[in-house]
Amino acid sequence: MTISLYQASVPVFIRMLNNLAAILEKAAAHAEAKKIDPAVLIGFRLYPDMLPFSKQIQIAADAAKLGTARIAGVEPPKFEDTEKTFPELIERVRKTIEYLKTFKPEQIDGAEEKEIVIPSHDSTLTYRGQDLLLHRALPNLYFHITTAYDILRHNGVELGKRDYLGPTGQ
Repeated sequence: MTISLYQASVPVFIRMLNNLAAILEKAAAHAEAKKIDPAVLIGFRLYPDMLPFSKQIQIAADAAKLGTARIAGVEPPKFEDTEKTFPELIERVRKTIEYLKTFKPEQIDGAEEKEIVIPSHDSTLTYRGQDLLLHRALPNLYFHITTAYDILRHNGVELGKRDYLGPTGQ
């Protein structure tokens, strides 16, 4: 059995971002129920040199959006990093999901060996399409969703592994 580059990317990104949106909704409900200022959670960092919760969500969404667009060879939409509330963060994630749903397998499949050059601060990074997905986009997505999950758990939001993994049977 083989798996295509599309199957390993777009549906995985969409599933994890849907799970992230559900986690954000739980966090918003938790803040309201416990009378916690949502800004406290949204600005929280696990350690002073780490990015805040809001940035974890933005980067997770961007990992999926940029990874898919780069593999497909299209210009991704630009999302400003201005979200400061749970509804705004949820909207960012949902907007990313809607963007990902516009991709068709034929835009992604066949790009396994395609050279993709990414500008990075003072240099460029070069990947093959498959390597970009497996060694940058997916790990980046999982890292930032996990960090966001950890921030919320640290702050008492009742989340479990099932929230992270999402519903079974999909």
